[in-house]
Amino acid sequence: MNLFETIEKRRSIRSYKSDHISNRHLKRILEAARLAPSGKNLQPWRFIIVRDPERKRMLAEAAMNQMFIAEADVVIVALSDPTIYSSTGTRRRIPYLQDPMIAIEHMILAATALGYGTCWIGAFNEDKVKQIVNAPEELAVIALLPIGVPNENPPPRPRKSFEEIFFSEVYGNPLSL
Repeated sequence: MNLFETIEKRRSIRSYKSDHISNRHLKRILEAARLAPSGKNLQPWRFIIVRDPERKRMLAEAAMNQMFIAEADVVIVALSDPTIYSSTGTRRRIPYLQDPMIAIEHMILAATALGYGTCWIGAFNEDKVKQIVNAPEELAVIALLPIGVPNENPPPRPRKSFEEIFFSEVYGNPLSL
């Protein structure tokens, strides 16, 4: 599957089979995150890979009882260090959030290309998640990412038209390609 097919095929999966992800595939997915770009190459991200059923259940509860999360073979807890930028003079808008999001999307696309499903989880109680995975207080929880064999094949969701989101030179000027 090429990159564009992968992007078109990606869906938010909220039902998973009990099948396992091979360690070889999991390592490829994680390697995609490791290779992601970051501002000043600071790589502020840290990822906790959770496979323990009880810990996954607790994470699902901490994510506003989205219990499908616990069905996935793996749940990745994405963390970032917001303090890393203060000593570098970096003045970008919320880079501790942006940089890990690039790495997470790399994992999502890698997982999709390998035939797995994912769902970006942004609704969670950060303090509870940190406690469950024993994350250091200074790190921020960015997202949870369940990964597993899909047990559903949802259709594509509606998207805004090309003309609604792309402009030429200034806002509101239609882009014609």
